[in-house]
Amino acid sequence: MARHLITSALPYINGIKHLGNLVGSQLPADLYARYLRGRGHEVMFICATDEHGTPAELAAAKTGEPVAEYCKRMHAEQSRLAEGFGLSFDHYGRSSSPQNHRLTQHFAGKLDEAGLIREVSEKQVYSLDDGRFLPDRYIEGTCPNCGYEKARGDQCENCTKQLDPTDLIDPRSAISGSTNLEVRETKHLFLRQSAMRDTIAAWIDSKTGWPVLTTSIAKKWLFDGDGLQDRGITRDLDWGVPVQKGNQPWPGMEGKVFYVWFDAPIEYIGATAEWADAHGGDWERWWRTDKGADDVTYTQFMGKDNVPFHTLGFPATIMGSDEPWKLVDYIKSFNYLTYDGGQFSTSQGRGVFMDDALDLLPADYWRWWLLSHAPESGDSEFTWENFQQSVNKDLADVFGNFVSRITKFCRSKFGEEVPAGGEWGEAEHELASALAERVRSYERLMDQMEVRKAAAELRGIWVLGNEYLQSAAPWATFKEDPEKAAMQVRLGLNLIGLYAVLSAPFIPFTAATLREAMNSSDEWPDDVEAALNSLPPGHGFTVPENLFTKITDDQRTEWSERFSGTRG
Repeated sequence: MARHLITSALPYINGIKHLGNLVGSQLPADLYARYLRGRGHEVMFICATDEHGTPAELAAAKTGEPVAEYCKRMHAEQSRLAEGFGLSFDHYGRSSSPQNHRLTQHFAGKLDEAGLIREVSEKQVYSLDDGRFLPDRYIEGTCPNCGYEKARGDQCENCTKQLDPTDLIDPRSAISGSTNLEVRETKHLFLRQSAMRDTIAAWIDSKTGWPVLTTSIAKKWLFDGDGLQDRGITRDLDWGVPVQKGNQPWPGMEGKVFYVWFDAPIEYIGATAEWADAHGGDWERWWRTDKGADDVTYTQFMGKDNVPFHTLGFPATIMGSDEPWKLVDYIKSFNYLTYDGGQFSTSQGRGVFMDDALDLLPADYWRWWLLSHAPESGDSEFTWENFQQSVNKDLADVFGNFVSRITKFCRSKFGEEVPAGGEWGEAEHELASALAERVRSYERLMDQMEVRKAAAELRGIWVLGNEYLQSAAPWATFKEDPEKAAMQVRLGLNLIGLYAVLSAPFIPFTAATLREAMNSSDEWPDDVEAALNSLPPGHGFTVPENLFTKITDDQRTEWSERFSGTRG
């Protein structure tokens, strides 16, 4: 048994997340966590809401709530939806937690001791009408790169170019819409990432098995242009982690908070500490190599827009502290999921969001499509036609139909228990051999986090069962040789038990339904032939209800029209 620490990029607190957010980090992380648990490993799966920075303040201002109350409410809502999608976090924390406050201030103090913090006087946009500085997302304007008119002061959502607020054309306050802006001087702390460029570059070079998407983005930031730049880690905001050196004041930084991109990754550690405080566990054995974390394999999941902060900023924070913290071993990054020819967008309310999705269909329908179409080698596009086709063919026809046919036939001829009689023949041994080969391939792909290929392999395993059932035709065999038909049915019922275990990482709710109906084990099939004989004659089961309902053309048309615009 190995120990695995898994973290998913933290979703912003500013509203319900869309399916693109889900498949870009949390869902594949859950897939991997469920798989590793299924193989018997010890897993710590951590995520949290990212609650600081301008998105939280702006979202709270729109609802008229105090920002702390807004974040508390939205954390509960995001937790509910995460549970609805079967995201099996060991802890779903909050970056506003006291644990994260203490850790963020601790790291800042250590970085300052190491000479990696410098104070910088810089010019920043000030809104005369709002009476405050306007950092990054508090400013909107036209992107100088693509002309998008609602670009934010830190990044253009349309072309993804990183920006400074002063880059924007025709800038305006995101709070009031005022254009009565001027540039004033303010002081901030900067993390001297440039001083750690060679250290970080050597560390990334040592990760030879990382996805090209991950390393190419990191190296672009490291070496393009003037190379890795120092980055501001404080902001003029009210909501956030107050700037301190550990537990001591930081002269000249009164009234400022740490930048959200400084404290958010630290919340991975903070959330584990939250888990420990809630459950009486030991968080340091997961994060401190001097406290037992040297045998932990740490994997991060994220969309490609988060890669720079996890390959550069967070490692610079951890390594720069000169303390024995656990560094990530593997970063699984994803491209974007697009929606019907455009972008999913939280701020613009475009696409299908997690709450809408669960209102339409059970979670496993969405989990299967999203994971089997995960944007790994390039962007993927969600279309209602493709979604309908995948659900109807993969889930209803291949998987659900197999379960329905074999259980209902058994009930009609042998009752609701595994029938006795007959011995395996050549066809059954060939099936067991083919299944064993594909199961081992499935394991390799899951170990390598090849999500789409693993989904295709799992579907192939389902197809083998269907092909066997079609060929064996126990309903025809029964007329001439009831004992042989009993053997075929017995193998089919055991296949359902096997499928329940193998499919659990992808479609956990359906897998649980099948395990309950078949009264079967959740033990991983290290020996496939033994697994195909695990339900003995006389073993009772119940026929599950129809597992998957096909999506009709009328439903597809209705949903396509309903989600063609933006959320109200």
